[in-house]
Amino acid sequence: MTLTHRVLHPKPITSLDEYVAHLAGGSGLELARSMDPWALIELIERSGLRGRGGAGFPTGRKWRTVRENLSGTVQSTVVVNAAEGEPGTFKDRTIIRTNPYHVLEGALIAAHAASAGHVVVALKRSFGAELERMRAAVDEITAAGWVGDLAVTVFEGPDEYLYGEETALLETLDGRLPFPRISPPFRRGVTEVVQAAADLHSGSGLSAHVTMAGPDSESEAPPALVDNVETLANVPRIVVRGAEWFRTEGTPDSPGTIVCTITGQVETPGVGEIMMGTTLREAIHEIGGGSLEGNEITAVLPGVSGAIIPAAFLDTPLTYEDMRAIGSGLGSGSYYVLDASTDPVAAIAGAVRFLSIESCGQCTPCKQDGMVLSETLTRISQSTATARDLATVVKKAGTVADGARCSIGTQQQTLVNSLLEHYDSLLHAHVAGTAAGADPILVAELLAIDGTTARVDERHAKKQPDWTYDETWEGETPVERFTDHRAANTLDT
Repeated sequence: MTLTHRVLHPKPITSLDEYVAHLAGGSGLELARSMDPWALIELIERSGLRGRGGAGFPTGRKWRTVRENLSGTVQSTVVVNAAEGEPGTFKDRTIIRTNPYHVLEGALIAAHAASAGHVVVALKRSFGAELERMRAAVDEITAAGWVGDLAVTVFEGPDEYLYGEETALLETLDGRLPFPRISPPFRRGVTEVVQAAADLHSGSGLSAHVTMAGPDSESEAPPALVDNVETLANVPRIVVRGAEWFRTEGTPDSPGTIVCTITGQVETPGVGEIMMGTTLREAIHEIGGGSLEGNEITAVLPGVSGAIIPAAFLDTPLTYEDMRAIGSGLGSGSYYVLDASTDPVAAIAGAVRFLSIESCGQCTPCKQDGMVLSETLTRISQSTATARDLATVVKKAGTVADGARCSIGTQQQTLVNSLLEHYDSLLHAHVAGTAAGADPILVAELLAIDGTTARVDERHAKKQPDWTYDETWEGETPVERFTDHRAANTLDT
């Protein structure tokens, strides 16, 4: 198995002229604009392209849904979700650094399909190199006449994990904090046409109660089409080469390629593009250089979005269907490799802590039960827990996702349940004191990958559940702290 280069090129594309000369840049956009939008959507549907941001939702179906729910008076918006924050993931930033042009071309093609008047590229304000690269690329495509009547802007958002959740991202673009909505993007997008309620806790907050958009609705609220960086980077060549070409790599149910980030106990942490259907073991070897010093791999943590993967499943093909069959998921293609030096309980405890901190508090079980899970798993990992603590973990894992409006509660539940399923004897050994205690590992956003080092955001170890970095936590959730709905970019983090 060797790396492939459909969306992640081996060398950076340094200018729009180079993109046009060497990769036929712009030909997909030209062809797409000559097509009826419905025919374009049907092409993307036939390709089998699925969202590469984590959920794996069929891209063509998403485009069709947005098209079917256009406002009668206000144009829709295409949002490029570049708010990469999944721990262990660095793929989108690598794609932007290497070639922002095919991401923008894909977004302009999507704008034609969605009858959009505005394209927003949403990054974190901390992504300095990516912001610089994307702004320069936008200037280039504008000067080259690619944009036409569209408005294309680059948005700087907060560093919070939830900023990458698509409805929370839309809230941020509307000038509020990244608190997930109930209303899906195809029902209500970016352009604000409804009056926000003042108090989210009253149950009448904007994210919970809005008039839905659509052709038969009295509301003028237009939908938004939100797609991930990697997803859009695939679009131009699908338009030029066809749906059947896209399916020449991958599997029938998971066609194409996936860009993976391999970190943890490996020789060379890195980012690489592989064909769907490549096994996890092969990806670890090809991208990460294999396990550190040839040590035996004991497990793999797929970011914080899927169940832990014991070593027995290393030969599972990286497809949506195969990963689902082992109880985990493909996610955003991030894989943190563990060897005997890292306790799986410590790894899951770190992942649950990250999610409990990043929960916004709109859903009480997600925040409160998540905090209890984090604290209890920490004691178990350190071998200072009791049998009652283990019973608490089982109980809270059953309730943490109750009423959740986003996936954080479910992610906590999935991680903990996978620990209970695969490492029951280890959990009991920790409770009995026969397993060596270990502090939870720091699970946080990747800041850089350089040679043999993957650098994570160590500051997250001091982050409080209210999203501050104060010495002590006063007991508030982020929702309680920000009752005045200050603009998202005023987050003091």
